[in-house]
Amino acid sequence: MSSDPWGRVDETGTVYVRTADGEKVVGSWAAGSPEEALAYFERKYEGLVVEIGLLEKRVRTTDLSSKDAMAAIDHLREQVDAHHAVGDLDALRARLDKLVETVEKRREERKAQRARQSDEARKAKEELVAEAEQLAQSDQWRAAGERLRALVDTWKGLPRLDRKSDDELWHRFSHARSAFSKRRKAHFAQLDAQREEARRTKERLVAEAEALSGSTDWGPTAARYRELMAQWKAAGRAQREHEDDLWNRFRGAQDVFFAARSSVFAERDAEQAENLKLKEELAEEAEKLLPISDLKAARAAFRSINERWEAIGHVPRDARPKVEGRMHAVERAIQEAEEAEWRRTNPEARARAEGLTGQLQAAVDKLKAQIEQARAQGNNAKAEKLERELEGRQALLDQALKGLQEFGG
Repeated sequence: MSSDPWGRVDETGTVYVRTADGEKVVGSWAAGSPEEALAYFERKYEGLVVEIGLLEKRVRTTDLSSKDAMAAIDHLREQVDAHHAVGDLDALRARLDKLVETVEKRREERKAQRARQSDEARKAKEELVAEAEQLAQSDQWRAAGERLRALVDTWKGLPRLDRKSDDELWHRFSHARSAFSKRRKAHFAQLDAQREEARRTKERLVAEAEALSGSTDWGPTAARYRELMAQWKAAGRAQREHEDDLWNRFRGAQDVFFAARSSVFAERDAEQAENLKLKEELAEEAEKLLPISDLKAARAAFRSINERWEAIGHVPRDARPKVEGRMHAVERAIQEAEEAEWRRTNPEARARAEGLTGQLQAAVDKLKAQIEQARAQGNNAKAEKLERELEGRQALLDQALKGLQEFGG
């Protein structure tokens, strides 16, 4: 008979293992010596030790589900309880019992974590709904519309709640978006109607202006053209595709009339020559405003120059384009400076730039966190893929930050 601290082989070749409940039959051994029999079943014990160690590591270091972990524990427990190995089986049972406690603890922790995540998702969605309902009343059509689209993307990235709560919040969120869309559609429909009315009004003004272009009743006709110009300005802008064509026809009709009047009043050539001299002096004075360093002062100075310009009267027709072109060049420079200032201070454009920058910064931060997590888990392939994506997002963020600096922010 042969034995060790945890087992023995009797004269018949039966192998036993010692447990807290007494000896248990492991099996029988006919081929080889008793020492070989004990060594064989000791190796089976070592195999169980290795399997339990691996399962302990998986539970500790991976996201193995509680269900799968318990199934693996039960499978190992069946092997231990079958007593087909020689070694400290009671110690293995104790390790399995402790592992059950660990799995149960992790299950409760995950349950609590899911509850926290659900509460956080609920709070986040309630905040999205509140902001959407506030935006639904906004008249900043472009900025509010873009923000609402961004909120939809944020919503899609959040976990679902219980069906009833999720449906109720989504209904409010969707209703707010629909209300905004309805108001925006009504606003632009009204704007289109106003522009259509302006187009019809200007069509009538153009028709009258063209009818008057052949008149030789110089004084009353010139006065009527001034009245038509006042009505033109009061009519507002027509659609972009019509406005320039209508203006060219309107201005062209006036030009025909005033050109004819100028030819009849040939005796005024001397006066017009003097007018040209005065306007050239004013054009030179206006050109000294360039380049513009003080927009407000330049605008006021040009207004003064323009008032004196308007008071001078006509110049010879062939000289008019050149001298007026000089004034128009200064006027365009002031308008471009005004537009640049408006773009720089435009709150809608600023809000878009800040919103985009915030979204890109959040995306960059999220990718960095995912890369760290992948590295920590030893998933270098995933980390490298995420780093390539991070490079693209970082480049977009750098570009957005550069654009934001143009607004002084």
